[in-house]
Amino acid sequence: MTGKPLPGDFSHEERIARMIRVNHAGEYGAKRIYAGQLAVLGKSASAPVLKEMAEQEEKHLERFSELMVKRRVRPTALMPLWHIAGYALGAATALMGEKAAMACTVAVESVIDGHYAKQEEELGQGDEPLSRMVKEFRADEKEHHDTALACGAAQSPFYGALTAAISLQTKLAIWLSTRF
Repeated sequence: MTGKPLPGDFSHEERIARMIRVNHAGEYGAKRIYAGQLAVLGKSASAPVLKEMAEQEEKHLERFSELMVKRRVRPTALMPLWHIAGYALGAATALMGEKAAMACTVAVESVIDGHYAKQEEELGQGDEPLSRMVKEFRADEKEHHDTALACGAAQSPFYGALTAAISLQTKLAIWLSTRF
């Protein structure tokens, strides 16, 4: 933030807390999406790729969970909703087929890349441990995006509409989790 804060602006500490809260919620949502996909596609050719991405998301979630405790940040009040919605999104896209499941990953990770990029810019050198974590996780999420494309995501039926709808839902989830 540049210049003097305006009335209603959040303190630096509150902005950091919001970042941690929303990132924790996002990693939890990703974990639930992969759980839903693996429940449907657990024996498919794409299962090993999905499992590998799910394991990375689990590690991200663990690190944000630790950071929340260390910095005394409350989780989003919407965790029960993300528990159900993430799993439902994963299962629904998997029921549409392996390529649709991968299209889900492309859509989510495209939004997350932009989200983490904004956080990297805002953090700068101001909070080096969090900045490093965001940068590391952003690289992992880009890798998931690229892997999903390599697995045929763009050949999914209704790819454009599907990714647009999931991107919009992801942006809404970010907005809500930051605030509640």
